[in-house]
Amino acid sequence: MSSMSRARVARRIAAGAAYGGGGVGLVGAAAVGLVLAEVRMARTAVGNGNSGGRVPVADGRYGDAYGTGEPPLRLVMLGDSTAAGQGVHRAAQTPGALLASGLAAVAERPVEFVNVALPGAQSDDLDRQVALVLGSASPPPDVCVIMIGANDVTRRMPPTRSVRHLSAAVRRLRTAGAEVVVGTCPDLGTIEPVRQPLRWLARRASRQLAAAQTIGAVEQGGRTVSLGDLLGPEFAANPRELFGPDNYHPSAEGYATAAMAVLPTVCAALGLWPADEERPDVTRREGFLPVARAAAEAAAEAGTEVTAAMPTGPRGPWALLKRRRRHQVETSGLPTDAASAEARSRAGTSE
Repeated sequence: MSSMSRARVARRIAAGAAYGGGGVGLVGAAAVGLVLAEVRMARTAVGNGNSGGRVPVADGRYGDAYGTGEPPLRLVMLGDSTAAGQGVHRAAQTPGALLASGLAAVAERPVEFVNVALPGAQSDDLDRQVALVLGSASPPPDVCVIMIGANDVTRRMPPTRSVRHLSAAVRRLRTAGAEVVVGTCPDLGTIEPVRQPLRWLARRASRQLAAAQTIGAVEQGGRTVSLGDLLGPEFAANPRELFGPDNYHPSAEGYATAAMAVLPTVCAALGLWPADEERPDVTRREGFLPVARAAAEAAAEAGTEVTAAMPTGPRGPWALLKRRRRHQVETSGLPTDAASAEARSRAGTSE
């Protein structure tokens, strides 16, 4: 499917989400049914690998060595098992811990991290997760990272409904004063047990939803990063390395690759990235595009960022598409409470 065709489909889904429609499909019903059967078969091993199905607890404070006297930045993860970090052994290997450590290193300031993501969650669970985030006695987070969408595809949630819930979550968090970065629906076509031609159909469904998510999130003031094949051609080339033991969730290397792609956007949202990198670089094919076209291009290339730009234009709202350079995620070690929780979660397990 061309980027223009993807843009039209994404625009239709986003419009349906905004105006209450629910009948816009991703692919034909019969094809979706086959994709679901294959993906569910691929998921039967989830929880049976070395991780034992547990999600390491990574909540806590990172970067205490930077004791600047300033209050810590507050980072919250929302979403599904990918946001939670299912599939790895250690808290330090989860995307939230990697992002918190990296953010602390860039900001040279402690980061207080909370993860409210729920394995198996669909986008309609974001309402509950946002309520948890905003209902606490603590001040609103400085930045929230949402990773959601795969379960919406595999469980046949109408894409307009999926985008509607995500857009509402972004709107509520932005209204509360938090910056929001959305890691869009990953490419289900990279799940190793899914065979062709169903792998192509799974990829098509995933990319259509990812593009529509981008439109919905950006129009509510968020930024998006395409997770795609979990960020790089190496994922398809080396599935044994970048998938976890269950062949469905990412491995520690896969999560690190994702975190390296998301971290620059998180830092940019907080004004921590170098100013010269905020200008579009034509050598990296960056620039201003109608938001639907930017969304379609981002969905086709993992690691691509989309953020709102000019309010409107002759072809609707515009956005800035960026292909940021990836930077190695630095870690500052687990916070004390997260290390204790990890030790408890690993008690009795062998590696």
